[in-house]
Amino acid sequence: MIVMADPMRRNLPNALTLLRLILAGAFFATMSLSVVRGDGFEASRQLWGNLSVALFILAALTDALDGYLARRWKVVSDFGRIMDPFCDKVLILGTFAYLASPRFAVIDPSGQVVGMQTRVWAWMVVVLIARELLVTSIRGVVESRGVPFGADWWGKSKMILQAVTAPATLFIAVNPFFADSSFFHWLQLLLVWATVVVTGISVLPYLVRGRRLLLQTPAAGAEP
Repeated sequence: MIVMADPMRRNLPNALTLLRLILAGAFFATMSLSVVRGDGFEASRQLWGNLSVALFILAALTDALDGYLARRWKVVSDFGRIMDPFCDKVLILGTFAYLASPRFAVIDPSGQVVGMQTRVWAWMVVVLIARELLVTSIRGVVESRGVPFGADWWGKSKMILQAVTAPATLFIAVNPFFADSSFFHWLQLLLVWATVVVTGISVLPYLVRGRRLLLQTPAAGAEP
């Protein structure tokens, strides 16, 4: 069995994290190309859209792998603790922002928006962003008092569901066979709404745990 050198063990998880950021950039670029109108628009949209799905899945796999390696090799670093959630949020929140953009709007002959091909609306993205901002704020205050405040089961489940819903709804939207199927229409709708509901609910355990920890660990300089 070949044992990897310590420097490689320390650096590989961080390299995978940076690779995820690069893949996210490539994902957004291909998403933009998939909606450039012109001759052969539908074929081009399908090609670039499916490539976007593949890039998203690859980026999500690097997320699972870098976390696994960091824990297995016990090489969790400050760089990883900062950049890993940052890259996750860029990929996930950026993807949902794209899915709720006018490029996927269904417009009737009068010019009115009557639906979204992805079933993702702008207000849903606001819910996702608000949840992340609130949890990040709570974590910052709690950890400033020297108390760990990692993700719980709800947070991990939320992340997994978002990582499944984003590429699935994009794949359905850019492939006419699936987009025209009533079964996949309802599957897409179910995934999107489940993601929004679970994301909203997932903040509650953080609020409860954060309040309890803040009461147990008063701020520096506070009266005992």
